[in-house]
Amino acid sequence: MKMVIQMNNEYYHSVVLDKSKCKGCTTCLRNCPTQAIRVRKGKATIIKERCIDCGECIRVCPYHAKNAVTDKLDILKNYKYTVALPAPTTIAQFKKKISINRILTALKEIGFDEVQEVAYGAEIVGEALKYELMEKDVKKPLISSACPAVVRMIQVRFPELIPNLVHLESPMEVTARLVRRRLKKEKGLKDEDIGLIFITPCAAKATTIHSYIPWDNSLSSIDASISISEIYPEILDRIDKVEEENLQHSTGRGLIWAHTGGESSYISDKQIINVDGIHNVISVLEEIENGRLRELDFFEGLACIGGCVGGCLTVENTFIAKKRIMDRFSEKKTGENDITDEMIMKAYKSGSLNREGEIFPMPETPLDSDIQESIKKMETMDKIENTLPGIDCGSCGAPGCRALAEDIVRGQASEVDCIFVLREAINELSKLMYDLSEKVVPVMKDKEEDERDD
Repeated sequence: MKMVIQMNNEYYHSVVLDKSKCKGCTTCLRNCPTQAIRVRKGKATIIKERCIDCGECIRVCPYHAKNAVTDKLDILKNYKYTVALPAPTTIAQFKKKISINRILTALKEIGFDEVQEVAYGAEIVGEALKYELMEKDVKKPLISSACPAVVRMIQVRFPELIPNLVHLESPMEVTARLVRRRLKKEKGLKDEDIGLIFITPCAAKATTIHSYIPWDNSLSSIDASISISEIYPEILDRIDKVEEENLQHSTGRGLIWAHTGGESSYISDKQIINVDGIHNVISVLEEIENGRLRELDFFEGLACIGGCVGGCLTVENTFIAKKRIMDRFSEKKTGENDITDEMIMKAYKSGSLNREGEIFPMPETPLDSDIQESIKKMETMDKIENTLPGIDCGSCGAPGCRALAEDIVRGQASEVDCIFVLREAINELSKLMYDLSEKVVPVMKDKEEDERDD
């Protein structure tokens, strides 16, 4: 069905570091939500097991040393039949006066055989949500699984909340399933002939598409991803030249998935919270984990500020893009689709909209393979942390004193990496050297004592 990237049994990540541009400024270190970054020898390093590809480091790096790896347009030649699957955010990159059909037509003209909006799949998932909320055994609050960075965050930091995740697939996966099924049936194409290319606003979605150690135990239905920022100039170059086709099959309700609250808008008469920004999402997840939001029915968390319109692979200002989506949504005619309640009910009951695999926790690498040794190292880590100042300044190259203590136990750092411990050590050494300089070797006579004798 798709090419899977494999490299020495390591985690695959879209987010990568360009060491030639890195200045070791610690900005990314202080902003990483999972403490996945260290600065060593003047350069940042990324701990792959902890990275969730949220793109926060890409957003904050003043030297543009962090990037997201996505596929290039030349990947189209690998398939007999290619379909572009633009995220709803793609539409938000263009002014309202440019019709959606014109944008989609220009996208198709780049070299795709057809275009299918992910907004269409978003409407299907949105309508199906109400059925999942009605299930008797649903674990509340039900947590959206549409943002892969948030799903990975839950796997890494909040594994107890995995059962709360929505069991429905994401809009991009649902859209891809429908398109693949249709092409195999109508055109007689084989899986390997079909290239489904997602036009992505973020690194996290690119990772889920190519990850061979996936965030669940099933492979993506999508074959590749191309960033909005890369394909934008190609669309722009063609947008005034194309003969507009009728390619829009979604309504404004599908488009508003591009910003915070879009998914929640499908749910009524329920207690809902929708939050954007990964650090804000963490704050709410902590409240849920601690049992302080028991009355909540549904939580929509999106890693990027503003939602997907704030993705690190977009080109337009987040808030301008958000306004454009709302302007299109408020238009009297926002498109039409063939989605019916009967269709949604049938698809939901059949399970065809559900994830194929189970989501698993992503535990951190243990301190030691032996559990007894691991416990001893944990105790040592606690003792080391108590000797550190607790300022979490980041000067040591770790995001905080606890992280430095862990690095020391793992043999990846030393206590004198802490500038305060180093200063104290230097003071002690200076005092010792002064005391030594005043000391007279016993076999030598003290001149001052000799003068007193005279």
